[in-house]
Amino acid sequence: DWDFWIDFKDRRMWPTVTPIVAMCFAAAAQSFFWTRFRLPIGATTVVLALLIGKWINRYDNFWGWTFFPINLVFPSALIPMSFWLDIVLMISGSWLVTALLGGLGWGLLFYPINWPVLAQYHQATEIDGVLLTLADLIGFNYVRTGTPEYIRMVERGTLRTFGKDVVPVAAFFSA
Repeated sequence: DWDFWIDFKDRRMWPTVTPIVAMCFAAAAQSFFWTRFRLPIGATTVVLALLIGKWINRYDNFWGWTFFPINLVFPSALIPMSFWLDIVLMISGSWLVTALLGGLGWGLLFYPINWPVLAQYHQATEIDGVLLTLADLIGFNYVRTGTPEYIRMVERGTLRTFGKDVVPVAAFFSA
C-alpha cells in the first residue's frame, strides 16, 4: 500500500518502507547475476522487470477495473538507484562495499529521485479553512474502502521530535 496511492506517499513512512522492500529484489538479482555470469546488471534488470509489472498492475487493476486516475497510483522511480547499486558493484567488485555504499546510496537517493514527480502533490491548499496538501485532498476525495486511518495519524507521530523535516531521518533509517 505504501507505493500504490499518491496520498500514502508521505514524507515519513514511504521513504523508509518502499526502498527497503524494493532493495530485497534488487540485491537477490544482483547476487545471481554477479555470481553466475559476472555481470553487474542484476539490480537494473530486476528493477526494470519490477516496474514493468507494476505498471501493468496499475493500468489493469486501477484503470481497467475501477477507472481510478492512473496519475494518482504511479509506482516509484527505482531505476537510478539500481544504476547506483550496479555501478558500485562494478567498480568495487566487493560484496561488502556494495552492501555498505550501494545500500546507503539506495536509501539516500530514493526520495530526491522521486521528488520531481511528487512535488506537485505537496503543494498546500486550503479547503473549508483546513490547510492540507493536494495529496491529502485527493485521498479525501477519492474514498477507497479499507483505507487505514492510521496513515492519517502518521503526520502527528513521534518523528516530530527530530524537527520539522523528517525526510533525512527516514532516508537514514532506510539506508
